[in-house]
Amino acid sequence: MHRRELLRAAATAAALTLLPGEAHAAWMRAANTASRQPATSLTAAQRATLGALADAIIPRTDTPSATEVGVLAWIDVIVADYYTTDDRAVLMTGLDAIDAMAQQSAGAPFTALTGAPLASVMSALDVPTDRTLPAVRGYQRAKGLVIHGYFTSERVQKDVLKNEIMPGRFVGDAPMPARNGAGRDE
Repeated sequence: MHRRELLRAAATAAALTLLPGEAHAAWMRAANTASRQPATSLTAAQRATLGALADAIIPRTDTPSATEVGVLAWIDVIVADYYTTDDRAVLMTGLDAIDAMAQQSAGAPFTALTGAPLASVMSALDVPTDRTLPAVRGYQRAKGLVIHGYFTSERVQKDVLKNEIMPGRFVGDAPMPARNGAGRDE
């Protein structure tokens, strides 16, 4: 192992200790499975809708978008490993309902919406008249996952929030003040 790899691994380990246990485990699994097939049973259409939804919730500005920091891989792990069958069904049904809502109100799939049509659908999901609708329930579930995944990602912690993973510096030969007495502070 080279010095840079060691330092990167140590910094990553230190950063991830600050995250809740489940988030840390999910991010580690997402990093290890990013190149493989998704771990969830989401269809390709549902994954596309989830990606478009994630970037509508946290779009690219002077900071990276939700999908740019790997939120979809993290959500795959959470849904596959931590969601119950019922929770998974709420999300999957909700994603399908969001796409159907976009088709009905804007005449296009959710993934194709931009501008005013996207804002209209997002507003209907964010401030619903009926919170029991499958689209709204799925949206609330997805929004929580996107926000949690985004703000616990290593890239956002380091580059956006500027959290210093290892504050200060190590000084192994720092002078120690002399103690009075037999090793007791007085």
